Amino acid sequence: MTLPIVNNILLLSMPGGSEWILIIIVVLLMFGGKKIPELMRGVGRGMREFNDAKNNVKTEIEEGMKEKETPIK
Repeated sequence: MTLPIVNNILLLSMPGGSEWILIIIVVLLMFGGKKIPELMRGVGRGMREFNDAKNNVKTEIEEGMKEKETPIK
């Protein structure tokens, strides 16, 4: 019974097409055209670092599982 109410609240909080345009205009006005490339570079670096850390953790877990699978002589 409460699930449809929660779904409706979540749908109302999601921005639509015109709201995204308004958000982009506000960001352009706040940061200006020259600052946006720097901002995007920072976001890209952050995403790259996150993905690198995620891959490192994944490889460490896989190596740990391989070590556990190999029989001890």
